[in-house]
Amino acid sequence: MDGQFLLTNKTAVTLYEEYAKDMPIIDYHCHLSPKEIYENKQFANITEAWLYGDHYKWRLMRANGIEEAYITGNADDYEKFLAWAKTVPMTIGNPLYNWTHLELQRFFGVKEILNEESAPAIWEKVNEQLTSGQMGARDLIQNSNVKVVCTTDDPADSLGYHQKLLQEGDFEVKVVPGFRPDKGLEINRSGFAGWVGKLAEAAQITIDSYDSFLGALESRIDFFHETGGRVSDHALDQVMFAETTKEEAAGIFAKALKGERVSLEEEAKYKTFTLTFLGEQYAKRGWVMQYHMHAHRNNNKYMFERLGPDTGYDSMNDEPLAKPLVGLLDALNHAGNLPKTVLYSLNPKDNYTIASVTGSFQGGGVPGKIQFGTAWWFNDQKDGMLDQMKALANLGLFSQFIGMLTDSRSFLSYTRHEYFRRLVCDLIGSWVEQGEVPNDMDLLGGIVKGICYENAAAYFDFGLQEEGGGVLAAAKPNSAQ
Repeated sequence: MDGQFLLTNKTAVTLYEEYAKDMPIIDYHCHLSPKEIYENKQFANITEAWLYGDHYKWRLMRANGIEEAYITGNADDYEKFLAWAKTVPMTIGNPLYNWTHLELQRFFGVKEILNEESAPAIWEKVNEQLTSGQMGARDLIQNSNVKVVCTTDDPADSLGYHQKLLQEGDFEVKVVPGFRPDKGLEINRSGFAGWVGKLAEAAQITIDSYDSFLGALESRIDFFHETGGRVSDHALDQVMFAETTKEEAAGIFAKALKGERVSLEEEAKYKTFTLTFLGEQYAKRGWVMQYHMHAHRNNNKYMFERLGPDTGYDSMNDEPLAKPLVGLLDALNHAGNLPKTVLYSLNPKDNYTIASVTGSFQGGGVPGKIQFGTAWWFNDQKDGMLDQMKALANLGLFSQFIGMLTDSRSFLSYTRHEYFRRLVCDLIGSWVEQGEVPNDMDLLGGIVKGICYENAAAYFDFGLQEEGGGVLAAAKPNSAQ
């Protein structure tokens, strides 16, 4: 993993070193804790920073025969680190092999390969740095050249730590909330009525009807907006669409509020009306709407009952996508309420479906208004990233792509942007080497800078537009230097 890691030709090396390497990061979707950012959390050791909550690593440790005590159980942190060190050599071919060593190199200057033999010395070297007082959560973010962190937050959340960060005003990185109303959409999940009560309390609105429920959601959207929020996100594990009316949706909501089970058709109607209402609110405020689609969650009921969600027991879903997705987007677009939208699928079978659907709803003078989002979760590895980018390039404008996000709970995950950027440069470099595009560094360098940072700076309303106007600005003479 030297300077030419993942760069297979001279053009790729030039593009990475001169245009991609030093670009800032906009992390427009992640699961970092605003509390830990505000408090500048200090880590006791590398296990706490690296393995706590990282279900990517947990899955591989289980596959390597590591007992659960050394993953999520009561073993001490050093024993858990040794269990991961034992697993790392077996991860060759998996992106975690590269990510592990990139993080050791970039954050801690550790060039050795992690294994059982090197683990004790690496444990000491890394922990000495982590406990120095200079590698807290804020330091790790700033040292990664991050401009914006967009967390994932429930509509009923107080956003207390976001407000404290705003009031404090001395952290150079913008930390903004992301509106994630999944609990208000999953009408058949246990706890729905209880969550509606929490929403009512947060919005200070009595929710006794569907109208008051929608009013509470709108109130919280305004609150998020006042706190810097400009992005929403929806986990649509199964994308649904059904023609309906507000009256029908209201009846279904009332039924669920009483704790009654609603049918699949009723669920589709309720979700359709609620999602189109939310999309209208986002469009009014200039927000970006994100759909994360086709996850199949909590597959292992036994382990879900022991450990809860997000512990490494999820997979891809393979429900139909094109018809319901087009239905949702078309309903919003027909009413003049389609916001800027980013679409992701956990199943790569959907790549060409999404890439083609985005082209049906572009317009309004917004470059790349509907985005095919970066390869996500099980796909954010070399082949998955390249497959997503090639599908986008084949059917749309790769040059207007808003690029990478971390989607992570770890403050050490920012090296994934380097991994992604190297692949972007290698893909474009290979087109040059094969004679498919001209060796025009002003053009190509501007495109690379756009994908790495400037397109996202222009796309999201985070107040960064003055720092980059997207690929068209970046491609002007001398602007890529």
